[in-house]
Amino acid sequence: MPNKNCLLAAVVCIAATHMAVASAAQAQTANYPTRPVRLVVPFAAGGTNDILARIIAEKFTERLGQTFVTDNRAGANTVVGSEIVARAAPDGHTLLITSASMAVNPSLVRKLPYDTERDFAPIGIVAGGPYLMVVHPAVPAKSVSEFIAWAKSQQGKVNYASTGTGSPPHLCAELLKITAGMDMQHVPYKGGGAVLPDIIAGRVSMFFGSIATLKPHVDSGRVRAVAMTTVKRAAAMPDVPTFIESGLAGYEVNGWYGLLTTGNTPRAIVEQLNSTLRQILNDANTRAQFLKNGLDPAPTGADEFAKLLRAELVKWAKVVKAAGIKPE
Repeated sequence: MPNKNCLLAAVVCIAATHMAVASAAQAQTANYPTRPVRLVVPFAAGGTNDILARIIAEKFTERLGQTFVTDNRAGANTVVGSEIVARAAPDGHTLLITSASMAVNPSLVRKLPYDTERDFAPIGIVAGGPYLMVVHPAVPAKSVSEFIAWAKSQQGKVNYASTGTGSPPHLCAELLKITAGMDMQHVPYKGGGAVLPDIIAGRVSMFFGSIATLKPHVDSGRVRAVAMTTVKRAAAMPDVPTFIESGLAGYEVNGWYGLLTTGNTPRAIVEQLNSTLRQILNDANTRAQFLKNGLDPAPTGADEFAKLLRAELVKWAKVVKAAGIKPE
């Protein structure tokens, strides 16, 4: 049987080991970031996510003294880029800027290669904004009620475009179908760049997209704006009403964009990133750049973003089920 001195020595040794590990973790956190930070963008270059990523990467670089490098890893409705971050070392040196697609994928992908809640640490919401519903000018509808009445009169023959099955534009349209009690035909494309020529040419009748993408075509008269998906009108297009204003009670979609890192990243690093992000989003120059792209900066706490993500997971799971979209 070991004597008391041996037991005491063992306890002291264990305690010293824990203190050394804790001290090393604290040092790592205090010195963060210790090398360039990779900001994964799970979309192709040129889209709203990419624009936001480049803006905040530059600002993070200025404020934290290390280079924040954007890395576009498009594919599988954000799954490709998201998996990179989920599998990274939990030290805050790999970040993800993503959209509401992240909350939809658990309902669409049968074998998602990560757990959306367990494998990511939410840092904060970057921006929020509406999706804009537009139609080809030949569509005989200038309001939501007129569009619904026209679509119903076509007995399911009206088609609409999306940037892919399960994408936010797809689910905006499916939510409209459910809320208004009508039917339309889905035409999925591989990204917004492929949709624009067809909506402008009238090969598809309707599309939901970002203000940044669609406003130039609305201003030129090539497409007609019908309504915004948020509760309030967008400052960038104040003359376009919301769906709720237009009489479709309960129809609301907020196109949020958020910043996350790998799950189990030390809370102190998450809080440091959140604090810096909030400073960036409250900067007048940053706000101007966001508003120019039809988005509102949305500085929030990490816990607030985590709460939103959980609520979005539940909301879109219901929409996917009601729409009859089968997981692949």
